[in-house]
Amino acid sequence: MSQQDGSKVFREAWIAGVREHFPGDPKPGYVTPWDGTPEWERQAAGAVYEQVRQFLALSDGNATRLTREQKGRFVATCWTAQMYKHFESPKPGYVADWPALPDWQKETDSDIFEAIEKSLL
Repeated sequence: MSQQDGSKVFREAWIAGVREHFPGDPKPGYVTPWDGTPEWERQAAGAVYEQVRQFLALSDGNATRLTREQKGRFVATCWTAQMYKHFESPKPGYVADWPALPDWQKETDSDIFEAIEKSLL
């Protein structure tokens, strides 16, 4: 799968997760389709997709045995690293540690990992 295709898997899983888990109406930027997604965000999505893909490969697929929370934490940590890469001083919410994330975001991050797993089958 190409980097762009992986980025789209990430973005589509994010949008689906936000629509399922976000309480109320999400901010428009949370559910912007791929064509309206900023370039930095496309790059970050592709990088996180690739990190999860490599994590699964390097564990001989055994990373699928992680708990949902562990999967979500991995995605959140990879995303945080991308925020530091793309922003000199990212907003605190962009780099919050797992315990500080809202439940909807934790669930969405876990969904993203599982969507990447499925994309590799």
